[in-house]
Amino acid sequence: MAQVPQTFFDALAVRAWCGLALEALGRAREEIDAINVYPVADGDTGTNLYLTVESAAAAVEAVFEGHEAGAATVPGTDSGPTLADAVRAMAHGALIGARGNSGTILAQLLRGMAQVLAEDEAAPHADGPGLRQALRHAADSARRAVAHPVEGTVLTVAAAAAEAAAGAEGDCGAVARAAHEGARTALAATPGQLAVLRRAGVVDAGGRGLVAVLAALVQTLTGETPGGPGGGGRAVPRASAEPAPGCGAGECADPATDPERAPAAGPAFEVIYLLEADDDAVARLRRRLDGLGDSLVVVGGDGLWNVHVHVDDAGAAVEAGVEAGRPHRIRITHFGAADVHTTGAERPALPERPRRAVVAVVPGEGLAGLYAEAGATTVLARPGEPPASGELVQAARRSGAREVVLLPNDADLRHTAAAAADQARAEGLRVALIPTRSAVQGIAALAVHEPERRFDEDVVSMTSAAGATRYAEVTIAERQSWTMAGICQAGDVLGLIDGDVAVIGQEVAATATAVLDRMLAAGGEMVTLVLGDEAPETVAAHLEARVREGYLAVDTVVYRGGRQGALLLIGVE
Repeated sequence: MAQVPQTFFDALAVRAWCGLALEALGRAREEIDAINVYPVADGDTGTNLYLTVESAAAAVEAVFEGHEAGAATVPGTDSGPTLADAVRAMAHGALIGARGNSGTILAQLLRGMAQVLAEDEAAPHADGPGLRQALRHAADSARRAVAHPVEGTVLTVAAAAAEAAAGAEGDCGAVARAAHEGARTALAATPGQLAVLRRAGVVDAGGRGLVAVLAALVQTLTGETPGGPGGGGRAVPRASAEPAPGCGAGECADPATDPERAPAAGPAFEVIYLLEADDDAVARLRRRLDGLGDSLVVVGGDGLWNVHVHVDDAGAAVEAGVEAGRPHRIRITHFGAADVHTTGAERPALPERPRRAVVAVVPGEGLAGLYAEAGATTVLARPGEPPASGELVQAARRSGAREVVLLPNDADLRHTAAAAADQARAEGLRVALIPTRSAVQGIAALAVHEPERRFDEDVVSMTSAAGATRYAEVTIAERQSWTMAGICQAGDVLGLIDGDVAVIGQEVAATATAVLDRMLAAGGEMVTLVLGDEAPETVAAHLEARVREGYLAVDTVVYRGGRQGALLLIGVE
């Protein structure tokens, strides 16, 4: 069916644009993946852009479906979502679904547009000047989101689109045409701006995807299908067909096969997570992550952010997020041997895998037995008696392993564990410290531990599992105190979520239920309950019934922790 052009940019146009952009990226996905050489030649830029727009489109559809359902219930009461409703949904969907470096930048481009287009809540649509302003703000905000902007990338293409749109006169269709043409021109010039593109004889993959998205905008607003790269025509990505500036035919070598022209080695892991945090914490996080790696992009706002970085120490990147706020949907990808972060030369044969041990601090005898059954070497932390760093080092020695993973399982033991790790390394051990803050996070890490994997891969998997687990505890207040939830009295039942008091109650089961409900409100697939010796016998059955009746497809597992200090530990992953 032919696309009906939208003279103005309204909610229906947003819906159509998302759908057409998704179709365009679906058609171009393999081509864009094939030309992906920067910042990492991992062949997934087209796929990442597609998944980002798919999430944006789904969010817009959900808004329309919600309004349609309301209108069906009470006819004549709903005229559909506003432009502000639609663009905010688009931006939020892209933010929570953003994948990879280019997908994260695209999410910020859409957010930047939404900030302008949603300023007037009552406006039914945007006109040409409004769309020009939105494109300008989008390009500027995306550039600010990148720690170290590089020319010859999607940022350059976005800036050129905004610049071309600024000079366009007329309605939204004219502005979209100018933006698309400016982006196409800039895309063709990217090999002359970035050496890795010139050597490979390709244009920037992220920029190529943005041109496709802008072509969809032209189609939405005019009914026309632009030709050339990103439109209805087929792009020629390789220098063998159309030499890049500075390259004669056949002169541009492929960096994957030419060590002399290959990019330098870089970080080993891509880390992405959503983060709930305030602006000041995110500013500190940017500085911390900028010192850990490269390709840093932090997008979002209003308390919700999408963080993307390439690092060698994935655990440190996740820990930085934990310190800034609440990270979730953590994704850690190990760049393989074929990626551009390698030098192109053959890798040396891996040495024989040494024995590996997990050393874990546990708060009770019951958990000590559970951890031991899972293969960990345990250090018991009795209430009020935290272990010293020397005890952790002794446990590492006792394990007889050359590789050790440390699980402190307590935020207060972070420095103790770090000192133990340093001492063990000085003795010739290879040590990784995973910043677990609760025994339930340690359980999640142990569940994915595979000693036959490469050390780095095992640590990344364990770190990701721990970071994806929210933790809570239910305990009894020892004295009157000020808390995040108000003033508690001695003997009150306290529910702490991620280390902060969230619920003050009088009864253990009711307080635990309130804590669990708050945690599951953010989603979850598995609930772990660890009962202390002093917990009421009925609390586990009560909570299991609550999960079974109120949260479909969520599983529950119960362990006995013994004398662990807290009445109850809760994990949600």
